[in-house]
Amino acid sequence: MSNSPLNKRSWQDALKQFLFENKVIILFVGLSILCMAIAQTNVSYIASEVFSRFGRNACLVLALIIPCLAGLGMNFGIVVGAIAAQISIFWVVHWGFTGITGFVLCVLMTTPLAILFGWLQGMLFNKTKGSEMITGLVLGFFAAGLYRLFVLYIMGGVIPYDDPNLLDRGFGLRNAFDLTGNLKYALDDISCLTTFTVLSVVMLLSTLVVYFYGKKTGAESKPIAGKLIGWGALLVFSIVARYIPFLNEMLGGTRLLLSDAAVLGGLALILWGAMLLVKNRPGKADPMFAKALKWVILGAVLVISAMIPVVSKVYRAVRLPAMTLAVICLYVLFNSWILNTRLGQNMRTVGQNRSVATSAGINVDKIRIIATCISTVLAAWGQLIFLQNLGTFNTVQQQDNVGLYSVAAILVGGANVQKATNKQAIIGVFLFHTLFVVAPLAATQLVGDSAISEYIRMFFSYGVIAVSLAMHAWKLAGNSKKKA
Repeated sequence: MSNSPLNKRSWQDALKQFLFENKVIILFVGLSILCMAIAQTNVSYIASEVFSRFGRNACLVLALIIPCLAGLGMNFGIVVGAIAAQISIFWVVHWGFTGITGFVLCVLMTTPLAILFGWLQGMLFNKTKGSEMITGLVLGFFAAGLYRLFVLYIMGGVIPYDDPNLLDRGFGLRNAFDLTGNLKYALDDISCLTTFTVLSVVMLLSTLVVYFYGKKTGAESKPIAGKLIGWGALLVFSIVARYIPFLNEMLGGTRLLLSDAAVLGGLALILWGAMLLVKNRPGKADPMFAKALKWVILGAVLVISAMIPVVSKVYRAVRLPAMTLAVICLYVLFNSWILNTRLGQNMRTVGQNRSVATSAGINVDKIRIIATCISTVLAAWGQLIFLQNLGTFNTVQQQDNVGLYSVAAILVGGANVQKATNKQAIIGVFLFHTLFVVAPLAATQLVGDSAISEYIRMFFSYGVIAVSLAMHAWKLAGNSKKKA
């Protein structure tokens, strides 16, 4: 019988396991709902703020995944990547480059500097195995101190730097300056159709490069016809849409309404799921059938939700910077791709057991340095995205909370010091910044003092890390008892 004691027990065990594994997410979802109820703030405003913060911070959080899987824990040392990005901004602004040209130049200048910083950081991590998180935290403070010396005295005082718009007292950079007219919205202001074109071309080329490289090295190459058709279709759509009035009006601007994104994304998911069903013709017991059906259902939910007046009103309050979201997608795809390569498998092995990795002939120290360099470069690019979106640059303190907020966000998503995924990073950014937005509003309603908001934010940032690490320890203790 379907309601037999055995089935009931299995259902209860599955529910308990789900609650236990997702306790951090559930806790912060509950806190966010409670704060929203207390704050009594317009949901459209909250959604707009959260999506704005998501585009600004997601790349920094995604930069934490690879070092975590390589056994380095949460890399608080991404602060050095942020510093590499900020140093490049000084020179680009001084030279007068603006817009996407200035942003690309920042990327080109930042990358080698971030690789150098990442290599030095990786060398330090190899000397402090087992204490990487505290090492990264202290390294961040140390690097911030050197950086302040650099911007407050060396720039202009030692290194010739005669820009009156940036210098203060004849030497040392100003404490803050506006990026308007320089790098503000350099990435965000690229139109949606241009974004689709660039994204499809990049993915077509990278798919071909990966495929032919795999064949050349003798690695197993997966069929790429479906990927080429998909990205080719997006390229054709981005070109044709320019000549269709309503599509050009919808996608020709620099921001995409969330309502339009939901409809277009939903239709794309439905089409993708249908293609999987037609191509593979799986039976109902086949895992591919469940996967394809999941995409179809998710796509239908997105399309239908955009037609519900209450939900549509919230959707229309959110405008998404298309190119920034495309870069976030590229971060996700890069993390997924590299972890499926031989290098990624070596990183996983090193993260699980260094002794086993050494026995298998893996150069553990080299793998850890590579993982740190990748994380530092991704964080440096993420800081560039953050600053061009923010539009203002606090010269002295901009890097201070980069590591703290990023680690807090990914922990809220359910990650821990041994395991982190793209999904956990994305969920974590949304949850953490939802709480980051509504908690000060709720505190203002309760206490009546808006000045307390910054203290509330810091409390939640440190609290998130403490609670998440404590719950991770609780989970490890529970697993140990089960094994015993």
